[in-house]
Amino acid sequence: MPGLSIFIGALAVAYLVPGADMLLLLQTGARQGRRHALATALGLAMARAAHVALAGLGLAALLQTAPAVFDFVRIAGAAYLVWLGIGVLRMPPLGLAATESQGKGIAASYLADMLRGLLTNLLNPKALLFCSVLLPQFIQTDASGVSGQFAMLGAILVGVGMAFDCVYALAGAALAGLVARHRIVETVQRWSFAALLIGFGLRLAAVQRL
Repeated sequence: MPGLSIFIGALAVAYLVPGADMLLLLQTGARQGRRHALATALGLAMARAAHVALAGLGLAALLQTAPAVFDFVRIAGAAYLVWLGIGVLRMPPLGLAATESQGKGIAASYLADMLRGLLTNLLNPKALLFCSVLLPQFIQTDASGVSGQFAMLGAILVGVGMAFDCVYALAGAALAGLVARHRIVETVQRWSFAALLIGFGLRLAAVQRL
């Protein structure tokens, strides 16, 4: 497919831009370790797959033409990011956090991580609009199999995003040792990540429709 390398390059640039998804992976990796961060990455991949499907069904156009729907999703996503930021501030020290995680059960803890990643991306209307704007630009409408092209590009979008998310998850986990050894580093990390999540939420709340 012509332009495939450009498409992948555009995705790489988009995934390198700091945002709530990246921050969530770094935070989860630093606080809970590699496996929990990878579970969060799986949730993000599921959300992106849902956005591709919704864009294919034309629901992204609904967000552009129905202000009430767009505003509902936007406010819900902003409130969720602010709630996540407040949750980071309320997190116990790392030792206590590990004890609480064991008390919840491993499966339930991983499921919670996956759900957190899913909701963080799914409640961002900009992510859905990004899919609806980017994918059609690389589809050859004069060729057969338009739906197949859309599905292939959507799979690449999800796959490239998952690859970047795994890198961020592992990078966050690499910070865990430093955070655990130095309480001041843990405090700075917790407050800075919380402030950024809340800031992303407030920025999303101020977004206008495209």
